Amino acid sequence: MAGRARSRSFVTSEHCAAVRSSDTRRRILLELFQAALARVDGRSCVREALLHSARTGKPVWAAAVGKAASSMALGAHDALGHSLQRILIITKQDHVEPEAHALPGVEVMESAHPVPDERSLRAGQRLLEWVDALPADVEPLFLISGGASSLVEVLDDGVTFADLARLNQEGLASGVPINELNARRITLSRIKGGKLAARLGERSARALFISDVPGNDPDIIGSGLLGSTPGRSHDNIQREIVGSVDAAISAVRAAAEERGLRTQATRKRFDDDASRLAVRFTHELAVSAAQVCVWGGESVVTLPASPGRGGRNQHLALAAAKLIAGHDDLLLLAAGTDGTDGPTEDAGGLVDSETCARIVLADLDVTDCLDRADAGTALEAAGDLVSTGPTGTNVGDIVIGLKLSCV
Repeated sequence: MAGRARSRSFVTSEHCAAVRSSDTRRRILLELFQAALARVDGRSCVREALLHSARTGKPVWAAAVGKAASSMALGAHDALGHSLQRILIITKQDHVEPEAHALPGVEVMESAHPVPDERSLRAGQRLLEWVDALPADVEPLFLISGGASSLVEVLDDGVTFADLARLNQEGLASGVPINELNARRITLSRIKGGKLAARLGERSARALFISDVPGNDPDIIGSGLLGSTPGRSHDNIQREIVGSVDAAISAVRAAAEERGLRTQATRKRFDDDASRLAVRFTHELAVSAAQVCVWGGESVVTLPASPGRGGRNQHLALAAAKLIAGHDDLLLLAAGTDGTDGPTEDAGGLVDSETCARIVLADLDVTDCLDRADAGTALEAAGDLVSTGPTGTNVGDIVIGLKLSCV
């Protein structure tokens, strides 16, 4: 689907198709999702981390890479002010917050995601040049978020762009878990797996991460773009996780409990097939004593030869819709915290007991749409897509189940 420029937005009734004024429960789910996004907002997370840390007094150059790059860069400027002299932002196309263009000394590059293209190679080369050109008297600051793996690349000797494209396309189509796909990407790269960090030598630097991977490991985030230096027991990079799905889940629980709702959350991140997860999540919601269940992670979908419209969250939501059909007290939201789901511009879906009926009335077959990986078409017909625009963060996916009779 072709991209279109959109300013940053949040989940509100004005632009989310999943809101129906006659059902307050849907609004509750969207507000819980909004609470998750607010807790892990890139700007606020970076600002707070830098405000509560010691300053060296040196001027700072920052490189921000990932879907949340422009938001994180704004947070750095909020905290550092005039000491932040130069900023390189590399992010997904249409994910640049307008305010970021006005930052002092800023250079913005929009690149490709989820599949890298020639822009990714240009951005990777620019990042490499930027690191090599760092003056001795500045403090380097790196702001890394999910999506960096696709957005920047410098290929190792003997590796072709066709090799890179094949790896990413096959990995995404076959539903390879993110950790495994990132490990494969490292083998092709001159900058990932800590290789970019190695170019800093002995100089001190700081790296702040918004994590979208299991374990919140800097060696995995962005395929280890600022991970540990290979072959060395330590380096002089101070690494800190400032946002993760765990924090987002905590925010959902807090917001639900403020409403007087009983909550349940699973600490372990999910990474299974989306359809199997739909079975698990709807079952856990149905049998739980809690009214709100929340899970975080990333599902996978094995794509057919000619997939339709959708992403893993839309697929999970549609699969769940089949299972909760007729259960009037059950609803489920599945959405990407970055505001996109796979190659689409929708974040995910919010389904209820009548979703499947609305799809049938639109002359579509739910099972056929799942088989063809065309969940987006079905959810659009039902009015159940969740659309937020770029959110300024990326900690993976959030699934929220609500068990509540219509109020």
